[in-house]
Amino acid sequence: MVRSDAALLEDDLAVFLASLTGAGKGTRTEAGAESGESAPASVYEAVLGRSLYAPVADAVGSKVGQQALAPTAAAPAGRAPLRPSMVFWAYRNYRGFPGGAGEEAAAADLAAVRRAAVAVRVLLKAAVALDDIQDGSGLRYGEPALHATHGIPLALNTGSLLITAALEHAAEPAVVRSLLRSVGRGLTGQAVDVSTRTALTRAELVAAPRAERVAFWESMAALKTGTLFWMPLDAAVAALGVVEDERRVLDGAMRDLGLASQLFNDLTDFVPEFAGRAAHEDFGQLSNRVFLELLDSAPSGQGAPGELVGARLKEFVLGHPDLRETLLRLAAEAVELKRAAMEAVRGVCRSERSARYFDVTIERKGHLIDRLHATLLKGEGEGA
Repeated sequence: MVRSDAALLEDDLAVFLASLTGAGKGTRTEAGAESGESAPASVYEAVLGRSLYAPVADAVGSKVGQQALAPTAAAPAGRAPLRPSMVFWAYRNYRGFPGGAGEEAAAADLAAVRRAAVAVRVLLKAAVALDDIQDGSGLRYGEPALHATHGIPLALNTGSLLITAALEHAAEPAVVRSLLRSVGRGLTGQAVDVSTRTALTRAELVAAPRAERVAFWESMAALKTGTLFWMPLDAAVAALGVVEDERRVLDGAMRDLGLASQLFNDLTDFVPEFAGRAAHEDFGQLSNRVFLELLDSAPSGQGAPGELVGARLKEFVLGHPDLRETLLRLAAEAVELKRAAMEAVRGVCRSERSARYFDVTIERKGHLIDRLHATLLKGEGEGA
């Protein structure tokens, strides 16, 4: 069922993309020239192909930032990579699986959920396009970023267009309201994250007590990363009218998963096995939790506190005597956050089948959180 739902989403995305890129309307992108499609009827249509349809197709069609479960013998239905959806988990949990009671009555809900799943995926693609510009990332998981291929102006335009197109596609008012909240949360978290590149915010964080620094990080991570988990689930439960008590349980679980995921992202900068050549590159700002944990012993003779950045921050952190202990503690915290979140969600699962579906969905990244902790315990990280 996980695989068939994932395939359904991919089919729906293909239809959405075709509607957004003028497919079948006598226009084509440059890539279409090799496929025998008709030539543009005018200069205007040719420009649309280059400046709108091509970057939209690259943004939505890319698998970058969209982790898949590697094909294994234990994976559902075979050898292809599996990209399950939290939106479809919610539908299966609250409306059941094929052949169950109430299947016909759930048809309208399935249509709303299918639209929500497409909207969520497209919003995530828009976030990738915009975040890569803000972060100055020319590559994402080895693939050129959208702005590296099409330029910053077109990438900005594409990300903005995808947001509006996704909200229009969702259609259901309750789902649109949910998605709007998610967009606002994500942009707020990104603003706080970006602010840690400024000398003023860095100075404030260096001067703040540890408890305030951790609270700062948790607020930022819950918005910036937690929203990536919260958005698909909240959109789905909005479509399905899930009762408020269970929505609060799911909200808390998604917050915990977001914090666990951000801890994983922060920690991997110190573990080349996970970060690869990108290890030890995240020293341009103070949003990394590891940095914030170690600031109590920041060098006093550094001049302005806001100068603790770049090479100076790297030297301070990598040479810190408490680095290994901090990495181990935070990795264990990530494992515990993930465990608590999964236990909370299992408490609202309607069946064992639904619980297994959720486990498969989360373990795309959950198993990496566990593996990172095990790697650090064995002393294989560079910070060890």
